[in-house]
Amino acid sequence: MTRFVNADRRTGYLLPPSVDEWLPEGHLARFMVEVVDGLDLSAIVNAYGGRGSDAHHPSVLVALLVYGYATGTFSSRKIERASYDSVAFRYIAANTHPDHDTLATFRRRFLPELEGLFVQVLLLAREMKLLKLGNVALDGTKLKANASRHKALSYKHLLKIEKQLRREVQELLAAAEAADRSALPDGLDVPAEIARREERLQRMADAKAKIQARAREREEAERQAHAEKMARREALRKAGRKPRGKDPEPPAEGPRDSDQVNLTDEDSRIMPAPGGRFEQAYNAQAGVDTDTMLIVSSGVTQQTGDQRQIEPALRELGGLPAELGTVQDLLADTGFFSKDNISACAANGVEPLIAPRRDAHHLPWSERFAPDAPKPEEADPLAHMRWRLKTRAGRAAYGKRKSTVEPVFGIIKHVLGFRQFSLRGLHNVTGEWRLVAMAWNLKRMHVLQGA
Repeated sequence: MTRFVNADRRTGYLLPPSVDEWLPEGHLARFMVEVVDGLDLSAIVNAYGGRGSDAHHPSVLVALLVYGYATGTFSSRKIERASYDSVAFRYIAANTHPDHDTLATFRRRFLPELEGLFVQVLLLAREMKLLKLGNVALDGTKLKANASRHKALSYKHLLKIEKQLRREVQELLAAAEAADRSALPDGLDVPAEIARREERLQRMADAKAKIQARAREREEAERQAHAEKMARREALRKAGRKPRGKDPEPPAEGPRDSDQVNLTDEDSRIMPAPGGRFEQAYNAQAGVDTDTMLIVSSGVTQQTGDQRQIEPALRELGGLPAELGTVQDLLADTGFFSKDNISACAANGVEPLIAPRRDAHHLPWSERFAPDAPKPEEADPLAHMRWRLKTRAGRAAYGKRKSTVEPVFGIIKHVLGFRQFSLRGLHNVTGEWRLVAMAWNLKRMHVLQGA
C-alpha cells in the first residue's frame, strides 16, 4: 500500500513555533540577517525620536530591503506581501509584517545612510578574506527611469503648447466678459478652465527654465571646447603648419528645438537602448573587482557616453578605506578612452588598460604567440598603455573585463530583474543603485563564503 506524508493543516502546534527552525542552515536570508545585525546602524537608530507607536527596528527593515533587492523583489508592496507568503521574508521580519508605506518611507528617508552601509559591507568582505583590491573593471549600463519617454517635452513643442494655452486663456476671458450678453455652453466653468490652463502654463514655464539652464551649461562646455580647438589650430599656424579643414564654427546660443525635459523625472535623459530604440533612462556605472566580482564603486550619470566617468570612479576608489588595498589596474572598454583619462589614471597611481579602439576577437596564432615588443623608452602614459595592451600579460589582464563587470550587469538586469529604478531624481536613483550594489555584494559574498 502506498504511503504518503500526512498533510494536516488544522492541528495546532504542541509547542510555540520558532522562526529559527523555518530555514535551512546556510540560507541567504540567514546570512543577510547576520551581516545586517553586525553593521553600525547608529546613524539610523538615533534618528528615531521614540514618539508614537512602536517602530520596526531599522535592522529588520534594512535586511528586508537588501534581501528583496538581492532576490528580485524591489517593490515595497511586494516585500510586504512576501512577509506573509515567503518563509525567507517571514524569517527576516521575525514573523512581523511591516506595511509597504513603512518600507517605502524608510527607504526614501534613510537613503544617504543606506548608501553609507555599502563601504561597511566591503570592509566586512575584507575581514572575511573575500576582498583585496587589485584590478577593477569599470563599465556602464542603461537603466530605465521611473518615467515614460512619452512624457518628455521638446523645446519646440513646449513653445507651441504655451502659445496655444495663452490663446485659450484669452478666449475664455473674452467669453466670460460676454457672459452677460450671451449664454455660455452648458457645463462650462470659465474660472476652473482658466485655472487649469494657468497651472499648465506654470508647468510649461518651469520646464522651459530647466531647458534654458541646461542649454547654458552645454553652451559653456561647447565654448570651452571651441576655444581649445582654436588654440591648437593657432599653435599650428605659429609653427608654420597649416591646420586641416575649416575652422570650427562657434557654438550656437540658446536652446535647440530638440532639447527635451521629462515632466515626470526631469533628471532623466533620452538614451539609446538595444534594438535601435530610445528610452527615458540613466547611465549606471559600476567598478567590479576582477577576482571576486564584488562591486567596489558605483554611480549614476545623466550622460549617455562613458568617457567622462573615469575621474568620478577614480575619486570614489581613492576614497575607499586603506584596509581594502589599492587599485593597480583599471580596465575599461573603448567608450572610456581619451588621452585625458589615461593621464588621470597615471596621476592617481593607477595603471589604465582602456581599449583605444575595438580589437578583433580572434587574433591569428602568430600574433598571440609572438614575443612581446620591447617596452617604449618614452614616459608617455598613453604609449606605455598601448604597448602593455599588446603584451601577453596585458591582453590576459584586459580579457578579465568582459568576464567580470558584464556578467554582473547581466545578472542584475536579467536574473534579478532590476531594469528600472523605483525612485526619481538623480540623487535618489544614485542611492537606489548603491542599494542594488550592496545587495549584489552580499549575495556574492554568500556564494564566495560557501565556496
